[in-house]
Amino acid sequence: MAMIEVKNLKKYFEIGKDAKVHAVDNISLDIQEKEIIGLVGESGSGKSTFGRTLCGLWDKTEGEVFYRGEKLPSNYGPKDYKKFSKKIQMIFQDPYSSLNPRMTVKEIIGEGLKLHGKISDKELTEKVAFWLRRVGLEPDHMSRYPHEFSGGQRQRIGIARALIVEPDFVVCDEPISALDVSVQAQVVNLLEEIKNSLGLTLLFIAHDLSMVRYVSDRMAVMYLGSMVELGPTNDVYFRPKHPYTQLLIQSNPEPDPQGERERASVGIKGEIPSPINIGAGCRFAGRCPHATERCQKETPKWKEIAEKHFAACHLYD
Repeated sequence: MAMIEVKNLKKYFEIGKDAKVHAVDNISLDIQEKEIIGLVGESGSGKSTFGRTLCGLWDKTEGEVFYRGEKLPSNYGPKDYKKFSKKIQMIFQDPYSSLNPRMTVKEIIGEGLKLHGKISDKELTEKVAFWLRRVGLEPDHMSRYPHEFSGGQRQRIGIARALIVEPDFVVCDEPISALDVSVQAQVVNLLEEIKNSLGLTLLFIAHDLSMVRYVSDRMAVMYLGSMVELGPTNDVYFRPKHPYTQLLIQSNPEPDPQGERERASVGIKGEIPSPINIGAGCRFAGRCPHATERCQKETPKWKEIAEKHFAACHLYD
């Protein structure tokens, strides 16, 4: 049994009379225990919305999410948060806005423990000190406030806050996008070390395909609220099937500056279309170099293209 099962999950936002933003549209995904799923796609593709809806931070419009076979509520109440937040946690993208500026580091990191039961101040201090050391900070930092730290340090505080309750599953919502490259590597190595020692299961959301390839077991690709490809990371990265994934990977910068300057410029033409009241047809048809009339009218089916490698594209019918 998979740790996390997502079945036909939808998240729509009402923005007016008969108008809905299809932020997440009919996504199904299984995440196995101790697996890292890398979720990639352009800004506006619905990655963060998927992560927040999966965690229960936003109500589900339709669909189901199961944790170890137990169905999670469509609309979380206080009791649901208390029950499932010990099992499912989230590390947010912005390491500053996700931390309360009026709370000390001790209050921020220890809040989860206090909400889940009685704990003495001495024990709380010891646990917060332990996790500060674990994420590369010092115990005497617990009396400080978020504005006294750098972006990388604030992200470490966010990681400690999520992990102090010892969850099984963590959604990492672009945890490195706001950080310098050197700090990105430190945070990723920290997550890798903690994942291995605690046996965590992760959904790692990111823009950087190279980083996702480094940390994940499988890679999922989203476009305009829909999942277009899923498979073993190296298969998706080196043998992409969907035209969107192919262009996304081709536009990924090379680590060699000389090679990057010399290679032909490859990009995805056009902008992501409006996610309001999406109709039938392939969502990538307006930007796809292989699009046909059928693509404009008929929504492609999700199918297995190679072993454990899935895509939704008419090219493989």
